[in-house]
Amino acid sequence: MTAQISYYSQKIASTPGWVNAGIFVERGSGLNLWQRAEFMRMMEFARNGEIDLILTKSISRFGRNTVDMLQASLGLCGYGVDVFFEKENIWLHDRQMQILLTAYMSYAQAESESMSQNIKWGISKGFQNGKSGYTKITCFGYKRNSDGHLEINEPEADIVRKVFELRVSGRSLNEISQWLFDERIPSPTGKERWGREMISKILKNEKYTGDVMLQKTYVGDVFSGKQSRNIGQMNRYMIHEHHPAIVNREVFEVVNK
Repeated sequence: MTAQISYYSQKIASTPGWVNAGIFVERGSGLNLWQRAEFMRMMEFARNGEIDLILTKSISRFGRNTVDMLQASLGLCGYGVDVFFEKENIWLHDRQMQILLTAYMSYAQAESESMSQNIKWGISKGFQNGKSGYTKITCFGYKRNSDGHLEINEPEADIVRKVFELRVSGRSLNEISQWLFDERIPSPTGKERWGREMISKILKNEKYTGDVMLQKTYVGDVFSGKQSRNIGQMNRYMIHEHHPAIVNREVFEVVNK
């Protein structure tokens, strides 16, 4: 990354008539434009007339979502901004290259989708054999020991047990929230009051029985990146007695009836 910044900075500085309007570097790998803060900042510069020409290493670096990138390209054309894709030796304003540009972007998107499918396959296999790293994700009441396994965090676990105890005794979520507030027990996020949703999530979390449910959510579209609740669209995997329990199954089942 540093080498590319240096390369383009020197290239601009050594070209007569060129002025460096800024280097826009994406540290992440967002597929959609709204996930790419630096790309959006660059587009804002172009819209305000602060950029005449954009230099990029390749089409795949410019973007992998065909629709978004074509829309961005049309926008740049409208702003009078040209783009040079160095690897492919393509200029955006060369009309004869528009079809080739579309083909390149489609290929980049297909490559990204293929990579996503491979990742999903690997995650799914990890779920099936119970060796997924997701099994070691902590929640309130647990911590990871030196070996990376879940162990009980007693101060937090005592609060979890009390929440279940109050619910079994017939207390409502609002009453449990008020009790926690009166006892000056902050929420897992550090707030003074526990929200109903936070309490409900704890009461529904099978992890407190020592079990782990995998693939509760899934990402249906790689380009939207949106997580959806898995209510039967995909397989779910239950691992019993994966770690020490904080509440027994009988209490958990009573609460969740």
